[in-house]
Amino acid sequence: MQLAKVRGTVVSTQKEPSLRGVKLLLLQLLDENGQLLPDYEVAADSGVGAGVDEWVLVTRGSAARQVFGSSQERPVDATVVAIVDTVTVENQTLYSKKDQYR
Repeated sequence: MQLAKVRGTVVSTQKEPSLRGVKLLLLQLLDENGQLLPDYEVAADSGVGAGVDEWVLVTRGSAARQVFGSSQERPVDATVVAIVDTVTVENQTLYSKKDQYR
């Protein structure tokens, strides 16, 4: 899994039928210090309801396809599996969601 920040949404009216109803998010990946990397990725929201500017955990590859919990395979390479509340490194708070919205 990797940390990322939700930068926006991706809307597609024409898509693979198994992706109907799946929310697609534009993510910017974060490094170990919480700094934005130049890399972006589109990921499916597995139902956690992440929004713009939130930090999330994203999983990739075959694990991303297993998250949906159905027998239907979806052609996704990345899936948001959690909205991050806090990140602590060496007893220092790197990120706190509640501090972001004060």
